[in-house]
Amino acid sequence: MSDIAPGRVVGRPSAGGGGGGGNGAGRLVVQGLGVFLRQREATVLVVTVAMLLYFGISHFSTFVSQANAVDLLSENFAPIAVIAIGEVLLLICGQIDLSVGFIYTFAPFVMYFMVVYYHFPAWLGVIAGLVSGLIAGWVNGFLTVTLGLPSFITTLGTGFVLEGLALTFSHAEPLTPTPAIMSAGKYIGTSPWSQFIWAVVLVAIFHVVLTRTRWGLYTISSGGNLLGAREAGINVGRIVYGNFMITGVLGALVGLQIAFYDSSIDPSAGGYTPMFYSVTAAVIGGTAMLGGSGTILGGALGALVLSTLIDGFDILGISANILPVIFGCAILAAMIANVQLARLRGSGGTL
Repeated sequence: MSDIAPGRVVGRPSAGGGGGGGNGAGRLVVQGLGVFLRQREATVLVVTVAMLLYFGISHFSTFVSQANAVDLLSENFAPIAVIAIGEVLLLICGQIDLSVGFIYTFAPFVMYFMVVYYHFPAWLGVIAGLVSGLIAGWVNGFLTVTLGLPSFITTLGTGFVLEGLALTFSHAEPLTPTPAIMSAGKYIGTSPWSQFIWAVVLVAIFHVVLTRTRWGLYTISSGGNLLGAREAGINVGRIVYGNFMITGVLGALVGLQIAFYDSSIDPSAGGYTPMFYSVTAAVIGGTAMLGGSGTILGGALGALVLSTLIDGFDILGISANILPVIFGCAILAAMIANVQLARLRGSGGTL
């Protein structure tokens, strides 16, 4: 008679003793790696970590110093990341804002003139600077949504207007903020780490907005399937208006932060450079230029890639003249990857 009770199943012993557990752990690692690689931000995260490790190991004493950390994270990363938030939202909607760098330039002048010439309290001057960005964003939305102009043309035109106003008001000369104005910027941009802290907080907030709220869902729907979004009752115009206004406020905030940090309101600050860097960061981070997809975290990682390149080239003593070539190649590579992934998804392929 068998000693095995009826109905009981005896498994075969695994080869090599505990090999089954090892195989199970291996499968978990492979599955986890597959899940990671399917994330939109996976590639740019790997590139970011590789770059940080390279510069950190090859130039340890310089790269990991506190002074360089401030340069990398507050002066380079933070402005690009904050403006990239707005550009990601607009690109997902199928729009773009070329004027945000000039909002960055214009807002500190609004603050200065409100305080110095109209005797507003300094904190109200700061709010006025932010409101100027809000108004500029509304104008961009009005021209794009209500009048039906392409956002590329709309924001190109408003950018030139804002640049001309800043140069006219300042007589093309930098202005020095008063002590009262500087005191109002204590928590905005005068501290070495304040810009970085603001960037992290804003990235976290808008990541939640884009992924966990109706506003984010409607933003993605508006860019991914405009007709379907309208038939579903989504007010697409309101979404586009709102994202233009968000981008304007973020641009104004960065302009104020730079003015406080540098203790100077410079009409040559801002312009196209921060806007192009931010759009580049968004695209590198996986945002589709044709709308419908993108992530705030991806844009922030793209900003970190660009800021690490800028900082690393400075440490290596390499001329900054080659940076536009690298950024252009990065945009093209990211766009090619986006197009190929879209085709793969459309054909039912798996990543």
